[in-house]
Amino acid sequence: MLETLSYIPVDGPRKEPAITIYALSTCGFCKRAMAFLDKNGFAYRYIHVDTIPIETKNEAKRVLKETYKTDVAFPFATVGGEDYLVGFIEADWKRTLGV
Repeated sequence: MLETLSYIPVDGPRKEPAITIYALSTCGFCKRAMAFLDKNGFAYRYIHVDTIPIETKNEAKRVLKETYKTDVAFPFATVGGEDYLVGFIEADWKRTLGV
């Protein structure tokens, strides 16, 4: 289901790990998370889940919660196939992404 969403790609020299950001268009933490990725040269894709139909948003949140066994808050980042980040705490993002 998640692969059918319309993500916006952002290019960067660091292509690995594959990063997907689920964000809200009005969220300051989401904006800071994407600015962090930009500053550190990561390629990623994102979607503002508050701009998609509510049924689709709820299904995406359900799939993320089921897949990663955690509550979904924004930003929610999938990192590679296994890791994830919830919220934006810069130290956690640096550690997970090896910055």
